[in-house]
Amino acid sequence: MFRNHEELDVTVVAVAPVGAKVEVDGAEGVFGFIDQVKHPSWWDVEVTPPRAGDRLHVCVLDATREPFPRLSALEDDIAIARRLRGMPDVRPSHRADQAARGGARGGTGAP
Repeated sequence: MFRNHEELDVTVVAVAPVGAKVEVDGAEGVFGFIDQVKHPSWWDVEVTPPRAGDRLHVCVLDATREPFPRLSALEDDIAIARRLRGMPDVRPSHRADQAARGGARGGTGAP
């Protein structure tokens, strides 16, 4: 169903200390998982940690992972995926996305 390096828009449906379960937008019942270190809030305390209902743009890191494919919401991973597919990196920063959502809640992740 998924291909490595593919980009998707997803919605967070559950959050745990280890990461977030997401549902692929437009594909009801199709899920993926974002490890906590693959969400920008882990690396930047000014980025809002994921919460149910958040919409994210991600890339597929490991389409074969069970029970859900492993995804990343990190800009660097998305840029790498685009380079591997031969596409330019034109995605706006997560800070611009966050500003559009109303700002940060103050994350607790640390590098």
